[in-house]
Amino acid sequence: MLLPFRMAAAVLAFVLAVPLVSMPARAESEPVVVFAAASMKNALDEAARAWTAKSSVEVKSSYAASSALAKQIEAGAPADIFISADLDWMNYVDGKKLVKAGTRSNLLGNSIVLVANKEWNKGDVKIAKGFDLAKLLGGDRLSMADVKTVPAGKYGKAALEKLGAWDSVSGKLAQAENVRAALALVGRGEAPLGIVYKTDAAADPNVKVVGTFPDDSHKPIIYPAAQLETSKNARAAELLKFLASPEARTIFERHGFTVLAAKPAG
Repeated sequence: MLLPFRMAAAVLAFVLAVPLVSMPARAESEPVVVFAAASMKNALDEAARAWTAKSSVEVKSSYAASSALAKQIEAGAPADIFISADLDWMNYVDGKKLVKAGTRSNLLGNSIVLVANKEWNKGDVKIAKGFDLAKLLGGDRLSMADVKTVPAGKYGKAALEKLGAWDSVSGKLAQAENVRAALALVGRGEAPLGIVYKTDAAADPNVKVVGTFPDDSHKPIIYPAAQLETSKNARAAELLKFLASPEARTIFERHGFTVLAAKPAG
């Protein structure tokens, strides 16, 4: 009778040991949650898949206007990393003491372009001081992300003001909640022209770039990234490091971004 007893004891010991062995594996696989500007979706999704393949850690990304994400973070939304499409909204989150010290850097750069539906037949537009955007629109509207809060809209408005075209089109805007929504309006033919990031234009086969805004018509477009103070995920720092790596650089550049040198953003 001793043998069955010993076997039962061994089985019981094994069963009790299994949860202790598997618990660290579950903790290691906790997803890294990223809040990122809507314009990053295609590129960041690809970069996240590459990192997951190397690390076996899932990335859960939430995309929206940087302004909306910053407000969600302020309200306590659970995120590990924030990537904004401008310095203003990262500064806002930083000013609320919600950025983990030493983790912030300027990750990417971009440019803004004038896009038209793929059926546009009026040729390219020379974007320069005094160009007549209102005439190109005729009685239609210009699609833009919200010009008061969304970075793409703010950059676009600044450029139009600098080039002397804002006053003639300010009453002809179709404003969207984020830059991807503005892009969709043009792609669906609901607006003949729109102002979006170059990277967005490359992501939609239903639009084409008809003009590029001069770099000196607006502030430099910078995407800062940082880990959030409330993040408890030990793998978040690894993901941030990967996003600045040569492998991620190749991905971001293929999607049209400029990769900036990783350095403190101050």
